[in-house]
Amino acid sequence: MSKVRVRYAPSPTGYLHIGNARSALFNYLFARHYGGEFIIRIEDTDKARHVDEGESSQLNYLKWLGLDWDESVDVGGEFGPYRQSERNHIYKPYIEKLLAEDKAYRCYMTAEELEEERETQLKNGKQPMYSGKHANLSKEEEEAFIAEGREPSIRIRVPKDKTYTFNDMVKGELSFDSNGIGDWVIVKKDGTPTYNFAVAIDDHEMAITHVLRGDDHISNTPRQLMVYEALGLEPPQFGHMTLIVNEERKKLSKRDSGILQFIEDYEALGYLPEALFNFIALLGWTPGGEEELFTKEEFIELFTEERLSKSPAFFDKVKLEWVNNQYMKQKDIDKVFELALPFLVEAGRVKEDASEEELEWAKSLVQLYQPQMSYAAEIVELSEQFFKEDVSYDEAAKEVLAGEQVPELMDALKATFANLEDFTADNIKKAIKSVQKETGIKGKNLFMPIRVATTGETRGPELPNALELLSKETVLARIENVIQSL
Repeated sequence: MSKVRVRYAPSPTGYLHIGNARSALFNYLFARHYGGEFIIRIEDTDKARHVDEGESSQLNYLKWLGLDWDESVDVGGEFGPYRQSERNHIYKPYIEKLLAEDKAYRCYMTAEELEEERETQLKNGKQPMYSGKHANLSKEEEEAFIAEGREPSIRIRVPKDKTYTFNDMVKGELSFDSNGIGDWVIVKKDGTPTYNFAVAIDDHEMAITHVLRGDDHISNTPRQLMVYEALGLEPPQFGHMTLIVNEERKKLSKRDSGILQFIEDYEALGYLPEALFNFIALLGWTPGGEEELFTKEEFIELFTEERLSKSPAFFDKVKLEWVNNQYMKQKDIDKVFELALPFLVEAGRVKEDASEEELEWAKSLVQLYQPQMSYAAEIVELSEQFFKEDVSYDEAAKEVLAGEQVPELMDALKATFANLEDFTADNIKKAIKSVQKETGIKGKNLFMPIRVATTGETRGPELPNALELLSKETVLARIENVIQSL
């Protein structure tokens, strides 16, 4: 294999989306696996949909995910410029060559005329495509249109009765009939090259060897092959990744409100970038075996195009939370606390000007819930019991407190805890064992009522640690409230 050069070429018409991130990530892994080069090219010719922060979102959040690149707008490179809007001088000679060889021509049809033609075709049950009405204008006809003040677009001549076939890296051999396409525009009336023309030229000029992209681009491939053929250029090898689908197994859409789809949303919730990298890398690619957690370096070593899936990739929100939780559990507590603290501050749980002692308490709280946290923002909901004046009990909790031995247990617990001078987790653990010996109550009948009475919850973190953080006064007050209600 010659030196691999791949590109990720986003349009800055929005922020970095999960689907775009996957395209970038797979190209990155492919390049790094084969010791090649990964290029980011900005395709910014869609002025109507341009978003000012679109380019920076793409680059900043790809960096946040852990990707780096060899050439782009921010690092330069010998194949620049890396913005399509700055490459018109590169496209111009190719356009002139096609016109000179009569492989392209100027079309003066207005938008109204084209729409009328399209409606007529639909009315007659035909597939809408350009009829070729201006494909063979005489010099006099052209001059007449120019005199009217018409601005032409430029269309490529599509060969008749030709089959375009290519071997897709993911899907195998694919074929397209040229008769269903029609002469298409390569340069708009305002002089801007269209996507399929500019992409083909850019990939050639930048020596791109492989194009790995979503399969919504499959229909673009024959048009790009036409450009390569007309200019006598060698096309890159194409590979089209399967769609990402939602819970209804439909294409992931920006209208799917139940799924966060922009990378910045995950950063805002306190997800770990390496966990998101791991999750996205498994959307349409499999490493083989049962293992699902890998470092970036392991992904680079394992990644090959042969393992790209032919089936749609299911976006499993539960699995994403599980993956992030695995990373959260292994993360240094200082980093987890750094992620979680802003959420506690925003919720009013920790003061912005908290003292060292208050911050240490908050850090212990985060550490208590670290094994349970799927993402940092969850700390607010998980730790709610520590910030309640009064504990409320749901039906499951009330059922636990209705147990026959609960009154005896609460009385013994209150007396034992009241005598504890140093209310630490170790001492609390010993005190609970003491209550067990005194009452003969053990197992679930011992621990569940204690947890429910002191926290209002039927499940949670390590009980002695939680009680220490709640404080002796709070714990005793909650036990007394339960005794009074029995």
